[in-house]
Amino acid sequence: MEIKVKNEITERIPIDKIVELILKDRGIEDREAFISPPSPETMSLSDFGFKKKDITQLINILSKVYESNGTIVVYTDYDADGITGGAVLWETLHLLGFNTMPYVPNRITEGYGFSIKGLDNIKKKYNPDLIISVDHGITATKQIRYAKEKLGIPIIVTDHHHKQETIPTDAKLIIHIPTLSGSGVAYFVAKEIYMKMCHPELNKGRVKNDGVSFLKMTKNIKKLEHNFNVDYAAIASIGTVADLVPLVGPSRSLVSHGLQAFSRMKRHGFTHLFREAGIEGRPISPYEVGFLIAPRINAIGRLEHAIDALRLICTTSNERAQELAHKMGSVNTKRQELVKEQVTEAEHMVESQKMNGDLPKLIILYSDHWHEGVIGLIASSMVEKYYRPTIVMTKGDGHYKASVRSISGFHITEFLGQLQNYLINYGGHAGAAGFTMLEKKRDIFIKKAQKFASDQISEKVLERTIVADIHMPISLVTRKLYDALQHLNPFGIGNPRPVFMSEVTVVHAGILGKLKNHLKLQVKDPINSSSPLEMVAFNMAHVFNQLRKNQTVRIVYQIDLNVWNGRETLQGLVKHIEL
Repeated sequence: MEIKVKNEITERIPIDKIVELILKDRGIEDREAFISPPSPETMSLSDFGFKKKDITQLINILSKVYESNGTIVVYTDYDADGITGGAVLWETLHLLGFNTMPYVPNRITEGYGFSIKGLDNIKKKYNPDLIISVDHGITATKQIRYAKEKLGIPIIVTDHHHKQETIPTDAKLIIHIPTLSGSGVAYFVAKEIYMKMCHPELNKGRVKNDGVSFLKMTKNIKKLEHNFNVDYAAIASIGTVADLVPLVGPSRSLVSHGLQAFSRMKRHGFTHLFREAGIEGRPISPYEVGFLIAPRINAIGRLEHAIDALRLICTTSNERAQELAHKMGSVNTKRQELVKEQVTEAEHMVESQKMNGDLPKLIILYSDHWHEGVIGLIASSMVEKYYRPTIVMTKGDGHYKASVRSISGFHITEFLGQLQNYLINYGGHAGAAGFTMLEKKRDIFIKKAQKFASDQISEKVLERTIVADIHMPISLVTRKLYDALQHLNPFGIGNPRPVFMSEVTVVHAGILGKLKNHLKLQVKDPINSSSPLEMVAFNMAHVFNQLRKNQTVRIVYQIDLNVWNGRETLQGLVKHIEL
């Protein structure tokens, strides 16, 4: 493990200077805006580079549908980002008085994003005048052309995924914002629609359809105003955190205000979901979203049909919410058991691929029985354990469907672009992607992919690296420093929790946990006779036998606060120990 240190402090300095060093290294120029992000309510599509003509076109398209009493289908993705974004956009249109229905594709039978089968299903069931995508569509050139030419359905694309060489020019309008999540894009699109259609004076005559009656739309204006300030910000924050979008700029604003809004949200679905997850009444942070809320939303889409997750978010029935939350909890437990079983199988496959103890630079696994809904989780587990970009494929009906996860420094979707001749379709972003491939092309694809990976992935990229923001004496760790660092919340991708490195003397070491797999330390500054600081090192019990009292070691850690029985104790969370 290589340790990279950004800054070094050898003497006591003001806490404010420590915070400044961290912000500077993260490229944060406006400290005040970062610590106190502006409300997403103050932003519009124009802040993301969209011109007045684009926004006017959006409103004109919708106005025509509204005037003709036409139907709009909101076609979402089936993951937490797509479901939350789809809920925001669909409910906004519904409250404005549009005839609108949400559509979530079946992961197994229709696959990711637009599909010919999905579009045919929509045509047959709803015969809509317009389809709006959420969290997909930027790569669906063929499918959107099919919708336009064969089905006569115009499509508006809202997406954030990586653009390919060709974009769907047959789309009626494309709203692509790569700095946001899919739910973030949906939030700002929905807010633009609400503002322009509930407040026609803002259009200043630019909307051509002046005959639109706003009476029905303004019926729910107060509710929508509340929703964009509270409910929709909270809901969109789930998708943003779940999709690992960097928490900087507008995404930071959305998540910062959205997480705070959960305590003011009165939705039956979240009341029961939080109760089922054991977090009722708890402040919601990125941890709760990433490990407790989003997995339950994702589980439904992985193993059953994700429309139930959207129903949970939007239902006004307490009984229905309770029923759906219970179902999501049960499916999530089933998902956990399935993942555990199939990850073990995958690990055996990886071990069998080792040549003289070494792994290939790219791990590729395939099976004819792995559940399509969990192959992304299998890939993530392989990346975590072996630190190699990983492709996991499962077979069905003459095709392989794949989920791909990568490591820092290797853009996996650009890599797949070099192999697109072997693929039916593909898409994603730097760290994650997916594709579909004919079964007969499996072997040649694997051969080419391994060759390209061997040539393009350096040994340096494959070396695990832990980055410490500051190397400093452990005596600088105080409650005041902890409190100052909390102003940098919310932490996540693009703004990780600050990491420090210190040389320390071991005062005491012990083993923790039912499985005796955690390490507990008390350490102090080797030079300054400060009071000992408690440290917890999860899953590092194997280091215990290598430690002795008064030994000096180097630790990489985060500063945390342990709360137990109402008592708060400063502690360090150890990331790495260098003996």
